[in-house]
Amino acid sequence: MYLLGYDIGSSSVKAALVEIETGKTVISDFYPKAEMPMYAAQPGWAEQDPEMWWTNLRLSTASVLEQSKADPQDIKAIGISWQMHGLVMVDKNREVLRPSIIWCDSRAVPFGEKAFHSIGQEKVLSHLLNSPGNFTASKLAWVKENEPEIYERIYKIMLPGDYIAMRLTDEISVTVEGLSEGIFWDFKENRISQDILDYFGFEKELIPDITPVFGIQGRISDSVARELGLWPGTPVSYRAGDQPNNAASLNVFNPGEIASTAGTSGVVYGVLDEVKYDPLSRVNIFAHVNHGPDRTRLGVLLCINGTGILNSWIKKNIMPGQIDYNEMNTLAAQSPIGARDLSVIPFGNGAERVLENRNVDCSFHGINFNIHSRSDLLRAAQEGIVFSFQYGMEIMQEIGMDIRVIRAGNANMFLSPLFRETLASVSGAVIELFDTDGAAGAAKAAGIGAGIYASPTEAFSSLKKIMTVEPDNKNKGQYMNAYQRWKSLIS
Repeated sequence: MYLLGYDIGSSSVKAALVEIETGKTVISDFYPKAEMPMYAAQPGWAEQDPEMWWTNLRLSTASVLEQSKADPQDIKAIGISWQMHGLVMVDKNREVLRPSIIWCDSRAVPFGEKAFHSIGQEKVLSHLLNSPGNFTASKLAWVKENEPEIYERIYKIMLPGDYIAMRLTDEISVTVEGLSEGIFWDFKENRISQDILDYFGFEKELIPDITPVFGIQGRISDSVARELGLWPGTPVSYRAGDQPNNAASLNVFNPGEIASTAGTSGVVYGVLDEVKYDPLSRVNIFAHVNHGPDRTRLGVLLCINGTGILNSWIKKNIMPGQIDYNEMNTLAAQSPIGARDLSVIPFGNGAERVLENRNVDCSFHGINFNIHSRSDLLRAAQEGIVFSFQYGMEIMQEIGMDIRVIRAGNANMFLSPLFRETLASVSGAVIELFDTDGAAGAAKAAGIGAGIYASPTEAFSSLKKIMTVEPDNKNKGQYMNAYQRWKSLIS
């Protein structure tokens, strides 16, 4: 018997088939093999066609079914994880009205900032825990202002994972977690924010009915079963944004527990059990997957847009030939701590929340043609990403997060020894790496939602730690000198 999980990313769509009894991933695959394109008609824009997500979900599903030889009847539940903060709009025929405005699109920042000040900063933060910033509500406001003919045709708005759930089940719904990441949820009133609806002039009917994060949210339709090779009636029983889901995948459900990712963007995510917020709204606070009216579980999310995408940009534009990321990591390690006083500011992927929505771009500082090599550049880039994490974690600590242990999947930039050693040494936290990913985590969480597992403890009992990275206290001073130099460049 199996569980199936999907992770709808901005680079690829991954499917994972997990064995219920052992919790082991039987097979996983992703499409496309090259990164999915983002369309940018103007600087700071980023859009994707939701049909592209569906196409790659279909390919990923076919691959895992073919490779595993699993009987579709033996798949007992399906879970979905998605790239957060995107906006998908459909008409009454459930046809997509325009490409999705995705997470790293920064066009809506002025709309969010104006709402923040007009509604009142204290009221917004105490009720929504975040500025509307560049999130889904602000993106919808941009559409209302700039594409009124499209806005008038909207039947329902969704997050990317809600759209995938709609395609799978023919049911349209949202979760409180999804509404909170879109800045539509009032935590004081425990309902959709009337302030946001009134300020932007949104009709409440645009928002679908609310469904639980864990629970039967719909079942695979007959037509989709034929298209994907799945069994009709299979329940979709879990869905969450990628960062809350990543935390769940690492068994991070309780106050004080911390998870991190470092893919296209970088995230540090911790759980709080009381309503708090950053007065400058530099870190985000959303409903965690197990949040409820009788149990406060909030995810404090530090997001750095310019993380793995910087590494990818360097690989594509600076590195020669077919060099891979492992070779880049080896080259970077040949440079000493601090990269011979070379610093890289990694914020080249749009406005950064941690910088109060400033768009400062990526920049290289201190290049000396006589001493610096490609190795120094590579190390400085990885250190710059780590330093952006540390800058944000200091803000998280200001609002009560105690960051002693960081759990992460053994993937993306955490595959780099230099990256994880620098992060441990600068932060002073122990890094624990696990062999898991978002798709496998969504599959196991679906088992909770379908009642197959009695608790998260049971669902994630098979999670095994594969590595622990301790801070390098001997060289702490060198790391901190490099960080302070970097920090002075963004002040």
